[in-house]
Amino acid sequence: MLPVELTLVLAATRDMGIGLHNALPWTGLRQEMAYFARVTKRLPPQAQPPARNAVIMGRKTWDSIPPRFRPLPGRLNLVVSRAAVDVAPNADAEGPVRVGSLELAVAYLRTLQDCGGGGGGGGGGGGVGRVFVIGGAQIYRAALEMRGSGEEEEAAAAVVRRILLTRVQGGFACDTFFPLRLGEEGGDEGGGGWRRCAKGELDEWVGEQVPEGLQREGDTEYEFQMWERVD
Repeated sequence: MLPVELTLVLAATRDMGIGLHNALPWTGLRQEMAYFARVTKRLPPQAQPPARNAVIMGRKTWDSIPPRFRPLPGRLNLVVSRAAVDVAPNADAEGPVRVGSLELAVAYLRTLQDCGGGGGGGGGGGGVGRVFVIGGAQIYRAALEMRGSGEEEEAAAAVVRRILLTRVQGGFACDTFFPLRLGEEGGDEGGGGWRRCAKGELDEWVGEQVPEGLQREGDTEYEFQMWERVD
């Protein structure tokens, strides 16, 4: 069975800072948040409603979302928490599905896939389309470590294929950082085999014409990017 395909979604500074005191270091990026909502809701071409995309997050990320906005609407929400409870897999779950680890979240989605509900690349009615990991740092790291190479990758439960990055400009103080250093020039500084995709590739994958170059909201500038694994 092919691994569940994971896409990481994050906003980060040039130094890959993603958080400060369990919150975003910046505020007021309404257009950026609207982009996040559209992209994580939009089904891939091969999936049809009532299938939904899934978002996986850690408990701290869940807690950081204002109560009136959670669970994130139009998506299957999976929360990795030590206080998890066992639940029967249900692609139509309205509340958050709490699981004890990222591996269990993937196993949950695999069960839906086995039942004919998709799993990562597509999905049938009532199933799962794309799977997004939306934070925090420990969950990102765990996702990046869930991969092999060659035959090992085929046997892996899940693999991260791409990263949707909003590159935030400015000197924001951060105490939490993304575990990869994705360089400004289009390569990753750790030699881990990532490349920055062209604008057309980003547009095609997310299903819309993404604004090009630096965007500005208030005093903050940022740029929408997509990165893909090449090794």
